[in-house]
Amino acid sequence: MASEDLALEEFAASTELTTLDEGGDKTAADLATVFDVPVNISAVLGKSHMSVAQLLKLNRGSVLELDRKVGEAIDIFVNNRLVARGEVVVVEDRLGVTMTEIVKAEDGGA
Repeated sequence: MASEDLALEEFAASTELTTLDEGGDKTAADLATVFDVPVNISAVLGKSHMSVAQLLKLNRGSVLELDRKVGEAIDIFVNNRLVARGEVVVVEDRLGVTMTEIVKAEDGGA
């Protein structure tokens, strides 16, 4: 099984407390203390700006036009920070997101 296919628990269990060199570099096992820290994940399909008057006119069946085109990647935020882009997928009867691109910190614009 490739390392990218490991679940977090398997990843933590498979990582030994060794260093890459004698310089004291940290390993993934050193992150074990943060594995249980909760994070807020949002997948943003698109955005729309409107006045309160326009918002109040919305009802069931209203169409809200978003700022994205069909097939355009959605933004994935972790704790309100852009970390990736992805595509909407259907898993059984639920919607999901598959990540297609990891956004580097300087590209995030956050």
